[in-house]
Amino acid sequence: MIDLVRREIAGEANLIVVKVGTRVVTHPDGRLNEERISALAEEIHEVRQSGRKVVLVSSGAVGAGMGRLGLKQRPSDLAELQAVASIGQSLLVEAYDEQFRRFGDVAAQVLLTADVIENRVSYLNARNTLLTLLHRYDAVPVINENDTVAVEELRMTFGDNDRLAALVTTLLGAPLLVLLSDVEGLYDGDPRDPQARLIPLVRKFDDAVFQLVRDRKTGLSKGGMESKLRAARLVATAGGSVIIAAGREAGALRKIIRGESVGTLFFPQGETVGARKRWFGLSIQPRGHVVVDAGARQAIENRGTSLLPIGVTDVVGSFQKGDLVALRDPQGVEFARGVSNYSAEEVRRIKGLRTGQIAQILGWLPYEEIIHRDNLFVSR
Repeated sequence: MIDLVRREIAGEANLIVVKVGTRVVTHPDGRLNEERISALAEEIHEVRQSGRKVVLVSSGAVGAGMGRLGLKQRPSDLAELQAVASIGQSLLVEAYDEQFRRFGDVAAQVLLTADVIENRVSYLNARNTLLTLLHRYDAVPVINENDTVAVEELRMTFGDNDRLAALVTTLLGAPLLVLLSDVEGLYDGDPRDPQARLIPLVRKFDDAVFQLVRDRKTGLSKGGMESKLRAARLVATAGGSVIIAAGREAGALRKIIRGESVGTLFFPQGETVGARKRWFGLSIQPRGHVVVDAGARQAIENRGTSLLPIGVTDVVGSFQKGDLVALRDPQGVEFARGVSNYSAEEVRRIKGLRTGQIAQILGWLPYEEIIHRDNLFVSR
């Protein structure tokens, strides 16, 4: 059934990021599912024929490598895991290239690591490369994490391609992210329970949403609904829409573009965020955090003010001037991030003071605020 809201969202999305999970593009034994990849390439071709651009984020390298090598369990040794990913990545890209060529489309392999996203220069270079592929060469970027050289990422959260897809979405400012999974969307209970019902629409992210899910990780997939929710929240916070839908059966992407009610739609949580704030607010990790009182949080959230020393009650971590820091309220809830005008040691010395007292403590007054409002990203 056509949903007018979904049709409007799809109609306004001139750039769509599509993420497919390992179990969408592989058989249970890890071998690549050529039939499913072919159907996916055909659907993406149809989307492109409508004048839209598509970026594909695909898991499956480790699973494909395991399938080729006949491995039954995901390697736990880092070097072995990277070697398996290297074997699988070549198979994955070859499969996509072959299927896209059937429709006259060009696939372009792009491998990213966390340091590329966190460094401002390489972040912009990656963005420019992707935009060139999309608009000058009319290619379909096929993105995966560079598991072969990554170290921390294979064991930490960035090793999750749901988050990678969300970061790519914010990097490009894409209005729509589609997460194709092995489940139909977000349920109000365990999806395996016949009594559980699909939730078609999520208007607001809160603790109740995350309490609905448990991370059901397996040997082949490092996703899980919880990671998809976090990815959806990241994109929604930047002003984008997200749809989580079943990807094992052909036709899901086609239905989404038509505006049919499939999966779960997550509404944007605010206005579209500018490119620079998307980068420091969503893409990089804070070097530390400051705790602020309730009045400071209210002023920042409701009136868009800067963070002044008088509102700071505690400082955690070691950071320098120009580093990204998180802002937390008295209950420890992070509600904003920003670029600090002072080092952690300087903030410790001036916290709780009025602006006029800064020079008395530091000997000079370089800035009136710890974080200027232009360098603040409010996330909650």
